[in-house]
Amino acid sequence: MLSIAGLAAGYGRKQILSGIDLEVRAGEIVVVLGANGAGKTTLLNAVSGMCRINAGRITFKGTDITAMRPDRIAAAGLSHCPEGRQIFQRLTVEENLVVAHVGRGGKSFETLREEAFALFPILRERRNSAASRLSGGQQQMLAIGRALMAEPDLVMLDEPSLGLAPKLITQIFQIVLDLAAAGISILLVEQNVRLALELGDYGYALESGRLRVEGGAQKLAADPRLAEVYLAGGDKGAVHA
Repeated sequence: MLSIAGLAAGYGRKQILSGIDLEVRAGEIVVVLGANGAGKTTLLNAVSGMCRINAGRITFKGTDITAMRPDRIAAAGLSHCPEGRQIFQRLTVEENLVVAHVGRGGKSFETLREEAFALFPILRERRNSAASRLSGGQQQMLAIGRALMAEPDLVMLDEPSLGLAPKLITQIFQIVLDLAAAGISILLVEQNVRLALELGDYGYALESGRLRVEGGAQKLAADPRLAEVYLAGGDKGAVHA
């Protein structure tokens, strides 16, 4: 599905990632972990064409997307739900969904909108409300719903639980499981290490832009090197969150 080999990437003259190898298979939930500043968001931005790639190769469903424009990557079936949600605050819920519809898989906007509303019923109730008037949890639901409007084969989620109450975190993570069960692959960057590894099939931990440790989710959860990754980055309690 998604394969990354020898990736080096960054912004301007600053290189953040170096020598990253990563794979996401069809229907799999892959978790990317690491302390603040480890390069997790840069990794997702590199895949979606939002930062400079200095070396390496990214392929998606067998196609080289390394130098592809972000809009073409999205049209190929790879959606990115960024950190901080980044929805259009002045647009309504429905308008946010409209602008995200690319029509790549043949489903009508109405069908996809109803699928998003089925996942997040509150969005149906608030469909005519400005996004700025939604709660943080509702905005995260809208961000995920918007990502699904492109009929993706793979969704990248960057810190979907950030700033949410525990009840909403549980709801968001259940949606992630439901998406995977429906055949959508997930690449998940998440601050809650324990829940992320319970959710995921496989995990990678980054430290200072390099891959430090990887493995099956349960095996990685018990690997003492995972705690070292967070201690090196100064997040002393993150691995036990």
